Amino acid sequence: MGEQIAPDIKFVREVIAAGGESLKKCYQCATCSVVCNLTPDNKPFPRKEMIYAQWGLKDKLISSPDIWLCHQCSDCTAYCPRGAKPGEVLGAIRSIAIKNYSKPAFIANLVGEPKAVILLFAIPIAIFLFFMAIQGHFTTGIPRGEGGIISFSRFMPPIPFIDFLFIPLAALVVIVFIIGIKDYWRDMSKYHGKPTEGDINKSITDTIVEILSHKRFDNCNVTKDRKLAHLLVFYSFIGLAITTAIAVFYLYVLKWESPYPQTNIIKIIGNISGIALLVGITMVVSNRIKNKEKAGIGSYFDWLFIVIVYGVGLTGMFAQIFRLLDIAAIAYFMYFSHLVFIFALFAYAPYSKMAHMVYRTTAMVFARHTGRDKIIT
Repeated sequence: MGEQIAPDIKFVREVIAAGGESLKKCYQCATCSVVCNLTPDNKPFPRKEMIYAQWGLKDKLISSPDIWLCHQCSDCTAYCPRGAKPGEVLGAIRSIAIKNYSKPAFIANLVGEPKAVILLFAIPIAIFLFFMAIQGHFTTGIPRGEGGIISFSRFMPPIPFIDFLFIPLAALVVIVFIIGIKDYWRDMSKYHGKPTEGDINKSITDTIVEILSHKRFDNCNVTKDRKLAHLLVFYSFIGLAITTAIAVFYLYVLKWESPYPQTNIIKIIGNISGIALLVGITMVVSNRIKNKEKAGIGSYFDWLFIVIVYGVGLTGMFAQIFRLLDIAAIAYFMYFSHLVFIFALFAYAPYSKMAHMVYRTTAMVFARHTGRDKIIT
C-alpha cells in the first residue's frame, strides 16, 4: 500500500489567492527544474513543489526547505511553456509558510490581508499620537533643544517612550522567531529527512558566509541583476543596526543626546546606509518592473515590505533634511512618520517578507546539515 494522499483544497485556493494564480497552468513537463541553476540533483525543485501545491499537500510543502533554497531567479518562470510562473507560486507558498509558523495567527492574518493595511499603520499612529498627547505637545507645543534647535529626543524622549516601546517589542519579535524556527525545524525533520551527525556549527558558519556574499544570485539568469540590489538593502540594514548601536552607546554610556554633528561617525554610517537602502530598494522595484513579463510583478506580500522599507528610508532622510533646514513642522511630522514605519518594520517582521532572512537561513542550514543542498561555489 502506498502513502494515502489527503489533498487540502482550501490550501490550494490559498496558494492561488496569495499570488500563485498561475498554478493550475502547470502540466508537469519539468522544464522548471531543468533550467534552474540552484536546484540540487538529488532533490530538484520546483517541479515537485508545483505537484505538492496542485495536490494540496500543505504540511509537506510549507515544511520543505526547498521553497527557501529557491531565490526566485525566475528562470523557471521565463522558460515555462505554459506560463505557470513557478517562481511566483513558490513566492506565494513562502508567504503562507511564514503565516503558518508565526504566532499569534491573527497578526499573521492581518499582515497578509490587503484590506487590513490601514489598520496595520493605524496602530503605531495611535500609539505615537498618545505619546504626544501625554507629553502635552497638542497644548503646549513641542519644545526645542538647547539653542532653539529642533530636537527629536525632546519631541519623543527615548525614556520613557521610544525605548520602553521598542525594547519589549524587539523581545517579543525574537520570541516569535524562535518559536517559528523551532516548529519549522521539527517539521523539516519530520517530512524531509533527519539532520546528519555532522557539525551543525559548520553548517551554520558556511550558510552565513554564503549569505554575506549572496553568491547564489550569480547562478540566476533572467534576474541576475537582483544581486546588487539585494546586497545594498542587506548591508544597509546592517549599517543602520550599527548606527542604532552607536546611538544607544552615546545615550546611555556617554550621556550624549541627539542631534549629533553631521561629521560624527554615527551620522556618516547612518547617512551612507540610508542612501544605500533607498538605492537598493529602488533597484528592486526597477528590476521587478523591467522583468515583470518574464518573472512577474510580485504580490501584495512583496509590495507591503517594499513600501515599508521605502517609508523607513525616505522619512528618515527627510526628517534629517528638514531639521537641518530648521523647518520644525515638517521635520517633526517626518520623524513621527519615521517612527510609524520603524514600528511596522519590526513589529510585523515575523509575519512579513522581513521573515525571509530567518526562515531562508534556517532552511539553508538544514539543507547543508542533511546533505540535500547543492553547494554553490
